[in-house]
Amino acid sequence: MKQDDSDDHGHDAAQSPQAPGSRREFMRRAGAGAGLAALLPARAWAGPAQATLRVGFISPRSGPLAEFGRSDPFVVDLVRRSTAKGLQIGGTRYALQILDRDSQSDPTRATQLARQLINEHHIDMMLTTSTPEVVNPVADACEAAGMPCLSTVDPWESWYYGRGAKPGEPSPFKWTYHFSFGVEQFAHMYLSAWKLLPTNRKVGVLYPNDADGNAMRTHIIPTLQKDGFHIVDPGAYQDGTTDYSAQIARFKSAGVQILTGVPLPNDFITFLRQAAQQGLTRQLRIIMPAKFGGFPSDVEALGDLGYRVASNVDWSPAFPYVSPVAGIGGRELADAYEKATGRQWTQQVGATLALFDAGVAALHDSGAPKLKARLAAAMKVLDVVTTVGRVNFPAGPVPNVATTPVIGTQWVKARAGSPYKLSFVTVEHADDPRVRIQARLLPYHV
Repeated sequence: MKQDDSDDHGHDAAQSPQAPGSRREFMRRAGAGAGLAALLPARAWAGPAQATLRVGFISPRSGPLAEFGRSDPFVVDLVRRSTAKGLQIGGTRYALQILDRDSQSDPTRATQLARQLINEHHIDMMLTTSTPEVVNPVADACEAAGMPCLSTVDPWESWYYGRGAKPGEPSPFKWTYHFSFGVEQFAHMYLSAWKLLPTNRKVGVLYPNDADGNAMRTHIIPTLQKDGFHIVDPGAYQDGTTDYSAQIARFKSAGVQILTGVPLPNDFITFLRQAAQQGLTRQLRIIMPAKFGGFPSDVEALGDLGYRVASNVDWSPAFPYVSPVAGIGGRELADAYEKATGRQWTQQVGATLALFDAGVAALHDSGAPKLKARLAAAMKVLDVVTTVGRVNFPAGPVPNVATTPVIGTQWVKARAGSPYKLSFVTVEHADDPRVRIQARLLPYHV
């Protein structure tokens, strides 16, 4: 397939959402955004707001997970500007106030911030995103306080089972709802991408002793083995490990040609540098970790070792969906981010905007967003097309959960004339065929 670099300026953003009923949903969602304002009667915006909805938003903007939150100020500003005229819900026009906070990548601080927003600022709804270290403690605080909470970008198994739910038992959660990818979505992506290149099907895994690592080890290894891949697992390790000689030796002796896992970004940088020094990278054909590789800064830190590292996205400019809040999506959204910040787009731009898409839809569907029970009930049956695609809670794998796709990607050298060193291109789309494939998967080499 001829490469179609993600730095191109195609027309993805102009496409309408394509899920069943999505255009009808887009027109129906009242009360937000420059995109929606044009669809509403002028009288809907007449007069001052009659009430204020306070929405808390917690994400990591500093600390080891800071890359996940780097684009959040842009998205929050976009949502504020798009909803400046208020939300028309159930005959009342509400001003929307977003109280955004930085968890500093600290679970304890995330809990404290959630409690402050609930008890001192009297928010009406909580939104939170990006990894179990942020999302889970915020969701727990909301569940304990009876606060409706919507979250994303945390593998749903880590969110659901990691917070105490048991397989086959009723959900213990009444107030907290989550949409995100999970093991099944990663499995679709891996099995699709890994068959694009010839390998010996021997897969080395780096699964740390944390919520993500334990969830992936438990749930994804059997799926990969069932499809004929031989898994080489050297065992759980602690986040922050500085010497990976034992894992590297195990992978080399087993003849591993595919490498995956869910290491923290800094840990994977350390691992891959040591793997190159000890000769492991010479035998690898596919390097495709999760958690690492989602952001340009991760890969740039590796220098030449970063080229052709494969990864995954939950949003990119190749996604065809339009935000019902902001009225833009795809390449148009990426361009707006790059123009406003001077930085290369990241998948979190679309992922965080999708959280606000879903949150505004839940507020609207509740009919009475100041009533917490009504808002939680609206989340339970929420079905809306967002920037990342359709979020459909009634179709979820378990109560309180909706799934979103994971798309396989790869980092390649940017085309001549690009202001950036790297281009992040989609290489498969098994989990959502509406997402445009931009390039063929290339074998890793150093």
